[in-house]
Amino acid sequence: QPVESGGGLVQPGESLRLSCAVAGIPITLYDMAWYRQAPGKQRELVAEYSSGGNQNYADSVKGRFTISRDTPKKMWYLQMNSLKPDDTAVYYCKVISTYSGNAFWGQGTQVSVSS
Repeated sequence: QPVESGGGLVQPGESLRLSCAVAGIPITLYDMAWYRQAPGKQRELVAEYSSGGNQNYADSVKGRFTISRDTPKKMWYLQMNSLKPDDTAVYYCKVISTYSGNAFWGQGTQVSVSS
């Protein structure tokens, strides 16, 4: 079960770094993705980090968000810069086994951007 952390309340233009921690798995054999869900909206993909290190971003966050992985620490990160009110959502971490296809979701962390 992945565990997210790092959410909070910030003002527009500020930054946050989200973390997704896992235990007991070889993370280089897992794909990982950050999703978010705003009130009244569907959950949407924000960024992906493949087991091989490829990264992909939603158009709405390109150039502002950066996804990364720390293999020894078994952690993924989402660095979020130039935050906007539209980025307000619960952010979820999803890890997918490249072997079995099984997917595991975290419990989510709230990000709120408001002046």
